[in-house]
Amino acid sequence: MLTYFKLAWRNIWRNRRRTFITVSAIIFAVIVAVFMQSMNRGSHEMILDNMVRFSTGYVQLQDYRYEDESSLDNSFYYDDSVRERVLEADQNIDMILPRIETFMLAANDAATRGSILLGIDPEKEHRFNELKNRLTDGRFFDKDDSAVMLGAGLAERLHLTVGDTLVLMGRGRFGMSASGLYEIVGLLEFPLRDLNNQVVLMPLPEAQFLLSADGHITSLLIAPHQERHTGSVARSLNEKFADDELAAYTWDELLPELLELFEFDLAVPNLLTVVLYIVIGFGFFGTILTMTMERLREFGVLLSVGMKRGKLALVVFLETLFISVIGVLTGVVVSWLIIYYFHRNPIELTGDAAQAVIDMGWDPVLPMSFAADQFYTQGFFVFTVAMIVFLFPLVKIVTLNILEAARS
Repeated sequence: MLTYFKLAWRNIWRNRRRTFITVSAIIFAVIVAVFMQSMNRGSHEMILDNMVRFSTGYVQLQDYRYEDESSLDNSFYYDDSVRERVLEADQNIDMILPRIETFMLAANDAATRGSILLGIDPEKEHRFNELKNRLTDGRFFDKDDSAVMLGAGLAERLHLTVGDTLVLMGRGRFGMSASGLYEIVGLLEFPLRDLNNQVVLMPLPEAQFLLSADGHITSLLIAPHQERHTGSVARSLNEKFADDELAAYTWDELLPELLELFEFDLAVPNLLTVVLYIVIGFGFFGTILTMTMERLREFGVLLSVGMKRGKLALVVFLETLFISVIGVLTGVVVSWLIIYYFHRNPIELTGDAAQAVIDMGWDPVLPMSFAADQFYTQGFFVFTVAMIVFLFPLVKIVTLNILEAARS
């Protein structure tokens, strides 16, 4: 067997130019396929990351009725004992963030806008999503403050700024009236447009007091040590709180519409990838066809002197295997280096394109995904295409007429 490996290795370097052309085509195919996949997944990962960090969390514990009726009446009591039970449920839990959320009217002396009041623990929020880095004006409130911070978009719509007074009006728990005047101490720029245009942040104790919901929260966001533990943490929590009328949901269960949108958005890129594979396959086929026709006389001579077709086919198969492996591995390494650079240094958009992306609530960059599976997945697909095309010389050997090949 070692002899066949040596023969195959020497054969592929007999015509270096042809080998380099074929290997270069495979490398190019892998790089293009990985780059397209990385760009498509990068934007989706950025959106999902923002949604998870600022909206749903990886896992969310809430009253089982709250998913169908997002009302303060379906909040639940949260204290240190509940916190300890959550931490005991699964060893993969890293942090927990209590929140209370409801709809309220936000107003100045002349205008009113619908808003989302979000009561938070400021230090825990910053640890989870670096919220303080989103501050554009003013200061970040403390846990015991009786003040609010606004999304920059909402502040602009109400013509308010730091130091102004915000009027909040709404309904508290069990239909009780909830209204108050609060000083605006800071403005924040959120990466999600809906949050930026609607959110009012308030320290959790003050929000509970305003809404007559002392000790109650509407959701408990839970972050695992590793994202891959999300599902197991949710299952552990559901088992732990099965008798407490509480349910744990993962982010994908809370955002099904977003996942469907991503699947629809990937339809065109996936089609383009298939077209790319087809074009690459025909390119490979042209190269292999030329290589095979050039070697028909060689194949005929080898068969005429007694070499068995199976052994000749094995040598040619090993040649194609070497070329494919060299091309794919080199392509994966080169694409890894390219993607790593753009992952650390995202492409920044400028001009109208940047403004359009900002208006949609995203950062004006083209993020690149650095997920490991895209490298070996795309490499495997290109390798499969190459191996299918390289079956042509094997079929040719099996059906080769020795006399015709010797005269060619």
